[in-house]
Amino acid sequence: MLELVKGWTEIVATGVEVAAALLIALAALVALIRALVAFARPSAQPDAQKESLRLELGRWLAVALEFTLAADILRTAIAPSWDDIGKLAAIAALRTLLNFFLQREIDGHRARGAEVAARDGAVSPGTAGR
Repeated sequence: MLELVKGWTEIVATGVEVAAALLIALAALVALIRALVAFARPSAQPDAQKESLRLELGRWLAVALEFTLAADILRTAIAPSWDDIGKLAAIAALRTLLNFFLQREIDGHRARGAEVAARDGAVSPGTAGR
C-alpha cells in the first residue's frame, strides 16, 4: 500500500512540475510577444510599458515557482531525506524573497500610477494657465 501511495505521489509531483514548466514557457512566450510589440510600436511611456511587461512576467514566474514548491513538498512528504529537505528550504526561501521583492515593485508601480493619475487629474486642460 505504501509503495502505491509513493508511486502516485511521484506521478502527481511530476505532473505539477510539468505544469510549472508549461507556465514558464507560456509566460516567456507572452512576454516575448509583448516585448516585440513594444519594440515595434513603442508607447508614449516606454518605461511604463517595459515595467508592466516585466512585472507581469515576474508574477507568472512566481506562480510557477509555487508549483515547483508544491512538487517538492509532495516528494519530501514521501521520501524525506536531508538533501530533499535542504532543497525544499532553499526553494521556499527563494520563493519568499522573490514574492517579497515582486510585491514591493508592484506596490511601487501602483503608487507611481496613482501619483501620475492624481497629477493629471489636478491640472485639467480647461483650467491650465488661469
